[in-house]
Amino acid sequence: MSGRPPRQEDGEGTELHHKEELSRRIKEQKVVVDELSNLKKNRKVYKQQPNSNIFFLADRTEMLSQCKSKFAM
Repeated sequence: MSGRPPRQEDGEGTELHHKEELSRRIKEQKVVVDELSNLKKNRKVYKQQPNSNIFFLADRTEMLSQCKSKFAM
């Protein structure tokens, strides 16, 4: 016997990868919501533009509500 794990079907491997990715995104979203919730009122928050390295100043409460609504989906 070789030390390799038994071969999975393509569907099972893809499903497992999808679940791991979803779990990672949920954890990441929980951390973002927690960080924004515990941020002091006078701190600045920046939002990154999609597909770029450009950041814009954003409202902390607006960002928190967006993150919470994204998490609720």
